[in-house]
Amino acid sequence: MIGRLSGTLAAVQPPLLLVDVQGVGYEVLAPMTTIFELPALGQAVQLHTHLAVSETAQTLYGFLRDSDRQLFRTLVKVNGVGPKMALAILSGLDGAALARCVAEDNVAALVKVPGVGKKTAERLIVELRGKLAPDFGDSNDIPLLAAVTPKVDHVGEAESALAALGYKPTEATKMIARASKEQPDADSATLIRLALKSMAPA
Repeated sequence: MIGRLSGTLAAVQPPLLLVDVQGVGYEVLAPMTTIFELPALGQAVQLHTHLAVSETAQTLYGFLRDSDRQLFRTLVKVNGVGPKMALAILSGLDGAALARCVAEDNVAALVKVPGVGKKTAERLIVELRGKLAPDFGDSNDIPLLAAVTPKVDHVGEAESALAALGYKPTEATKMIARASKEQPDADSATLIRLALKSMAPA
């Protein structure tokens, strides 16, 4: 098991990160709530990791806080919720928002997450009730990620990131278009954050 990585942040292509650990590059998938808080490229980073093993792949998931990793592990234990869906949930909702959804039986907010249907949302609420602290964190306190790449097609990159999280291409395009209209000169990380924020419960 790989439980933690300490190295240099070499590349960011949401939701994929590349962490250089003494010359070895580890590809890590991370939720947007982690990506928004990453240091600049070339800076030291430490990630708490979860290794998911399937018949076809071994995938590392990374989190800046161990509490986020624990939440991820709690989610994947819910029947019908795999690592990909858990990553999408934690990209659209931080711990505090997810706890509110559970406490308030807010199925409508959960079904906005790609791949989460009504039955899965109801199952999440039932199985997570009593397991989430209400003060887990506040998405409003998450700082924006500084530009993580040279000048690029921020709209296209943001749309690709949402598609990688499970959103349908047409839906991703509409979400990023709304975010781009709100902040025309925003970088990809900001566009993703605005798009996901629009999907989160009030």
